[in-house]
Amino acid sequence: MECGRSPASGKENGILVNSGCNFFSQVAYPSLVDLGLRVNQLGKTSATYEVGIFEKGSDDVKAVGGFTHVFCDMETFRPQQQGMCQEVRAGLGKLLVSDKPKL
Repeated sequence: MECGRSPASGKENGILVNSGCNFFSQVAYPSLVDLGLRVNQLGKTSATYEVGIFEKGSDDVKAVGGFTHVFCDMETFRPQQQGMCQEVRAGLGKLLVSDKPKL
C-alpha cells in the first residue's frame, strides 16, 4: 500500500516477467534476516527491483535477488499506453537508486 494501490481492487497490476537470485552463503535456523529492497530501474510501464538478504547483525550479503514487474491493465493484461499510474511511480521513485555500482 506504500504506492497507493491494492491489487484486488486496482485497475492495474504488476505482472512478474523476470526473476532471479544469486546465493552466496546460508542463514541457518533460528537466525533472523534483514532484507534490503531498492528499485534499480524505473521505466514507463515497468520497474526492476533488487533485494539483498543479510543475516541480522551482519553486513555480509547472503543472497541477492531481483525481479521485474510490468504494470498492466487488469482487463487486457497489456501495458497501458500512458504507463503506470502516478501513485505507483511516485512510491517506487522513493526506492529508486541513482548510484548503482559499476561492475
